[in-house]
Amino acid sequence: MNEKKEFKPYIPADKVMPELTVTSVIIGALLAILFGGANAYLGLRVGMTVSASIPAAVISMGIIRFILRRDSILENNMVQTIGSAGESVAAGAIFTLPALFMWAQEEGTVMPSLVEIALIALIGGFLGVLFMIPLRSALIVQEHGVLPYPEGQACAEVLVAGEEGGAKAGTVFAGLGIAAVYKFIADGLKVFPSEVDFTIKPYKGSAVGADVLPALLGVGYICGPKVSSYLLAGGSVAWFMIMPLIALFGGDNIIGPALIPVSQMNPSQIWSNYVRYIGAGAVAAGGIISLIKSLPLIVRTFKQALKGYGKKADGVESRLTKDIPMMFVVLGIGVLAIIMWLIPAIPVNLLSAIIIIIFGFFFATVSSRMVGLVGSSNNPVSGMAIATLLISSAILKATGTVGMKGMVAAISIGSVICIIAAIAGDTSQDLKTGYIVGATPYKQQAGELIGVAVSAITVGGVLYLLNAAWGYGSTELPAPQATLMKMVVEGVMGNSLPWSLVFAGVAIAIVVEILQIPVLPFAVGLYLPIYLSTPIMVGGLVRLYFDKKKGITEEERKAKVNQGILYSSGLIAGEGLVGILLAVFAIIPVGADTLGDAINISKIINLGNIGGLVFFACLVATLVAFINKKEKKTK
Repeated sequence: MNEKKEFKPYIPADKVMPELTVTSVIIGALLAILFGGANAYLGLRVGMTVSASIPAAVISMGIIRFILRRDSILENNMVQTIGSAGESVAAGAIFTLPALFMWAQEEGTVMPSLVEIALIALIGGFLGVLFMIPLRSALIVQEHGVLPYPEGQACAEVLVAGEEGGAKAGTVFAGLGIAAVYKFIADGLKVFPSEVDFTIKPYKGSAVGADVLPALLGVGYICGPKVSSYLLAGGSVAWFMIMPLIALFGGDNIIGPALIPVSQMNPSQIWSNYVRYIGAGAVAAGGIISLIKSLPLIVRTFKQALKGYGKKADGVESRLTKDIPMMFVVLGIGVLAIIMWLIPAIPVNLLSAIIIIIFGFFFATVSSRMVGLVGSSNNPVSGMAIATLLISSAILKATGTVGMKGMVAAISIGSVICIIAAIAGDTSQDLKTGYIVGATPYKQQAGELIGVAVSAITVGGVLYLLNAAWGYGSTELPAPQATLMKMVVEGVMGNSLPWSLVFAGVAIAIVVEILQIPVLPFAVGLYLPIYLSTPIMVGGLVRLYFDKKKGITEEERKAKVNQGILYSSGLIAGEGLVGILLAVFAIIPVGADTLGDAINISKIINLGNIGGLVFFACLVATLVAFINKKEKKTK
């Protein structure tokens, strides 16, 4: 197509600028740790993570351009490439690996070591990057103008508008600071409850409420009104239809898997014992439906990758066409497969290693294509992991690898696949950003590998810290995705899954698909407590207001929306970082208590549910204020 030949990157091929430098590696590595930790906390609390590329790019510009006085858009791009890898490694790890901690607590088995976690994350991350290298030409170059890669393009816009980086960085840091203070008051000092809930007594079995926290507001704004409404729709079906029906028909009966009569359960117990399994079936079905719908695209992408790898733009060798050599890619994949098989820290056999390689490339292709169409925030990583767990658990069981050994192996396989899918999606967005700004592909790919390595080494420490502070599966850290993965593996291996509830969820997902409603966000809303969907919807409504606001030009609208995205990114990062700080406080002894208990002043000041709603309203007001803030134009 002519459009592809006419495309000119911001930095032309014949211009060489600083790119993979010591500065970019150090700053990128620090941001990878920062955003990895923040997203690990966010994902363990609400079951989803948010792309870190844009805030990493903005912070990079604030540091490199305005503090260090260096001027290289490619160096800034390298920082966000390395930094955003932390979020993706964290996403893949926290969706699966906490299951190993929960089994250790329940069964008295040995907890996964830091080495084991690091190796799983490292191998999954490296495979995700390596699988994407032969796909770059087909998906990023040849499909330019067809696959939008929304976060990748947005990040490129932020980088190109580098002269405005100072103001943009200020918006991110403002959100980070406000969220940090808010989170500390809510969950540190405990001046008001971070979860506001109201039981609807005349409508037994139902309840409504909200986790009045900054990250959820930010997630809702970034995801937008459509995704937020699908989440809330799923939650509404669960909490206002299914749960009241269970309460009505259950009566005084004890219905498994619960151990007490339905009439004695509060709404949260009904959700935990029944609706959670229905949601699990819906999420699994949604993931499989998404994969089936993507199969034609996957086959076409794979064919294009084989035909297009190594071809140069216009037949000319240049800086912009150099990938990491294919020989290194194949050798790297082979070495990683052997490491998985031989290293005891990763409990998989040769068959499991082969399953990981086959499914890994399959899901890397799916992930890359999906984020190209709908963006990283809607990438069905958990659906792919569930599909992998169902198949791998069945294969392991059929080959005699059962019991705890089989379950640990299944989760290890699922963890690697989950990280592969998450990193492949992130790498795709980063390579799209690089394609637009004129980065050198092989240097970006090397940067991704560096980011993966740094994040893999540190994510184990974050997981141990959060588990020591609160424990996975607790109210503070429900770890919804990991709990779901654990439940799937246990169900397949031990035939203990309440299949009637699971298949009810599958049926709901099929009906939703027939109605042409996106299945995965609806299913996730069905699976998660409604307390999470409600504040996300508030953020979505704020976004809807500015998307539809009249009396402003399209340029002004775009500027306002982008301001909101930057501020929301700061909200997410701020809450995540203070969440980790509070986790540290929760394990530091102070006399008979911990530091976390010592700073709790709820017995002196407790504003209750109303106070929580008032604080949240003020938080929403800050979001609106920053969206409406006039940007100062600088040279």
